[in-house]
Amino acid sequence: MKRTLVMSDIHGELEMFERLLSDLNYDPNQDELILLGDYVDRGPKSKNVLDKVIELQAQGALVLKGNHEDMMVKALTTDDERGWKNWINRNGGTATLKSYGFTESEFTVLEEEEFIKPVLNSEALDQHIKFIKSLDHIIEKDNYIFVHAGVHPTIPIAETDPYILMWIREEFHTGYTGDKTVIFGHTPTKIFHGDLDNHTVYFGDNRIIGIDGGAVYGGQLNCLELPKQTTHYVK
Repeated sequence: MKRTLVMSDIHGELEMFERLLSDLNYDPNQDELILLGDYVDRGPKSKNVLDKVIELQAQGALVLKGNHEDMMVKALTTDDERGWKNWINRNGGTATLKSYGFTESEFTVLEEEEFIKPVLNSEALDQHIKFIKSLDHIIEKDNYIFVHAGVHPTIPIAETDPYILMWIREEFHTGYTGDKTVIFGHTPTKIFHGDLDNHTVYFGDNRIIGIDGGAVYGGQLNCLELPKQTTHYVK
């Protein structure tokens, strides 16, 4: 039976990502791979992870956009001061830019200075921004919905702002009552388990399955295998 392998929230952890694919003996000709977003930020090799994701998509993987990709694109393609500083100072954009070979002196904006967004020239970065812009936010199948953060409990998917699909948390976690099982990342599973050391896949009673194992925070990178709903991971 064909396997569907679902992963999320890699956050620049290239070695963990490649090790998990290897452990699974992933074969693009035999398996379906679905990636739920957050390939960049905080971890050391965001550029390399995006290179890998692009390679996998070319082989047939289904690739969604996460909120960190969304922040990255907005920071790099607009002149919004708040968006830039939010990405750089709070959400791991510094590590991402370093992975493209930039130094902090090239992208740091001092607080006391008037905001002028740094000019960052990188062909690889330009290509990756174009790739990210092309990504979908959700995949819906007969029995499952795949999304980065979740779905709104009362708004039809077709009418839902993509921002919600990449950012929603509690309202979805506690309020979802749909018939299809939703598989998502975004929120580390240790929060659902109420245990800072438990990074395993979370199976909610209301047909939600959280797979973000907090890899970049010292947790683990999870994979959910369908249709068996078995789990795999690397620490």
